[in-house]
Amino acid sequence: MTLATNMRRYWIFYVMMAPGVLFLIFNNYIPMLGTVIAFKNVNYADGIINSPWVWFDNFKYLFKTSDAWIITRNTLLYNISFIILNMIVPVAFAIMLNEMKNKLMAKFHQAVIFLAYFLSMVVVSYLVYGFLHDTHGFVNTSIMKWLGLEPLQWYFETKIWPFLLPIINTWKNVGYYTVLYLAAIIGIDDEYYEAATIDGASKWQQIKSVTIPLLMPTIIVLTLLQIGRVFYADFGLFFQVPRESGPLFPVTNVIDTYVYRTFIAMGDIGLSSAAGLYQSLVGFILVFLSNWFVRRVDKDSALF
Repeated sequence: MTLATNMRRYWIFYVMMAPGVLFLIFNNYIPMLGTVIAFKNVNYADGIINSPWVWFDNFKYLFKTSDAWIITRNTLLYNISFIILNMIVPVAFAIMLNEMKNKLMAKFHQAVIFLAYFLSMVVVSYLVYGFLHDTHGFVNTSIMKWLGLEPLQWYFETKIWPFLLPIINTWKNVGYYTVLYLAAIIGIDDEYYEAATIDGASKWQQIKSVTIPLLMPTIIVLTLLQIGRVFYADFGLFFQVPRESGPLFPVTNVIDTYVYRTFIAMGDIGLSSAAGLYQSLVGFILVFLSNWFVRRVDKDSALF
């Protein structure tokens, strides 16, 4: 079948596909031409095209500074913790919601958990601020006072935020992942559970031997998608929630906030682009390595 014949026969499908293809081209591929900025010393008088090439000088400057290690470490470790928590906690919630006898209450709890996902990070930052304010925050005025402890200056305590940020991120996203896992659990055939019940399996044994194994393909796919963004940080989480507190930069500065601050404070668009390109390349490589590993273990669970 020739291309022309194929086009005439299936033209309606090509028309339906066109908006998505055009969006992908204009939103994802054409902007990739801007990666040349990472290899130039951009000045606004000459423009991007006529600005002089510096090749890898922006990358050399980036990796010579201590910031490169700090932002890479923070981005990687935070995202690894996010991936682990976004796998364990939502799976547990999904299983518990599925086991609730009162389905109306299960729907209510599901809606309450999911509500946080729709909140803006600006709103979340003010909620956190209401809890952690030095003099009027709920934690200092109520919990710390009740425990007989001295109030803490939460926005100056670097040791606390590596634990606070994963908790906040999990609280905000647990509803989204819970819905995905719950949908996968509901799709499991009841015959598996009936057979397990006949064999005398307890509820915990059914979860361990039926639910979790059949949930593994969904867990693997969602984990691979998160690994693809392991070098991308939630900008709002790391910028809005710590409220730009300078003492917290060693534990809250990630690649995204570094790119933003570099551009705003220094106006160095080349260095910002170099950091962004470094972020994209590492994420791209990690996706392929993770998918290769999954294919070696279980070919059917791989993304491609």
